[in-house]
Amino acid sequence: MEKKRVLSGMQPSGRLHLGNLLGALENWKKLQDKYDCFYFIADWHALSTSYEDTHEIKDNIFNVAVDWLASGIDPEKSTIFLQSLIHEHAVLHLLLSMITPVPWLERNPTYKEKQQEIKDRDLTTYGFLGYPILQAADIIIYKANCVPVGIDQLPHLELTREIVRRFHFIYKKEVFIEPESLISEVPKLPGLDNRKMSKSYGNAIFLSDPPDVVVRKLRTMITDPQRVKRSDPGNPEVCTVFTFHKIFSSAKEVAEVYTGCTTAGIGCTDCKLMMARNLNDYMKPIYEKRKELAGNPKKINEIIHEGSKKARKIAQQTLAEVNETMGLS
Repeated sequence: MEKKRVLSGMQPSGRLHLGNLLGALENWKKLQDKYDCFYFIADWHALSTSYEDTHEIKDNIFNVAVDWLASGIDPEKSTIFLQSLIHEHAVLHLLLSMITPVPWLERNPTYKEKQQEIKDRDLTTYGFLGYPILQAADIIIYKANCVPVGIDQLPHLELTREIVRRFHFIYKKEVFIEPESLISEVPKLPGLDNRKMSKSYGNAIFLSDPPDVVVRKLRTMITDPQRVKRSDPGNPEVCTVFTFHKIFSSAKEVAEVYTGCTTAGIGCTDCKLMMARNLNDYMKPIYEKRKELAGNPKKINEIIHEGSKKARKIAQQTLAEVNETMGLS
């Protein structure tokens, strides 16, 4: 049987961190064996909020590709491509924008949330308002059956489905597939300060961090604030380090840490060092593969360009169907 197609992407807004690994890349890697996977670097999407400062975007594209490959995204199993190399995305975005009502875009939860959160940039642009249309074009131009998303991203995918239904209703022909969501349970990984791990918060552990940097960062991680002295018993459930232990340590070690903390049998420093060792063991294959790949930019560029060629052929076929359906051919 022909495999169903999955599509997902990431903006090249900076180095990828552990949250990206557990929240997306580990899932993407698993999907490769079951689906026909298309993964793209969404450089045009990055412009929707960072259009004034683009000097790092080329380096970010390269580093995102390196992080993907080091994390197990395999170009022999998945199509890896760059959004801006497929101009058909932009053409379909334009055509879909002609039929998408503005209120549909204004009710997008992210539209108002980001305007409130990001105060240092002017987001009153069409690019920011209309990025869900470009997102819809990204998905449906490949006739993707499924999109891996978190629960908070479901409204975005539903808007894509609404645009597809409206196109089919207006032009009386079903050209696209209504994509379904693929929701997977992922462990919630906080940052060093117990907030969401984010580059902008300065609390992230990056996939490119060497082992000594990981140790140094973990030494600063927040523990139980009520545990003032080494002899005080602690509460692991409010400790960021223990959250990491539950993900990266063995069941035996998790039990030992829990008992040691609640009885003051282990100090926070020893707990952090144990966590750093386990995390570095987990990250070692990725870190070493990343070093190897980063030293071969020619190979990275070849992978991106070959994947983009394959993706563009499909995008061209879909756009030809759209033009014929709309009477534009």
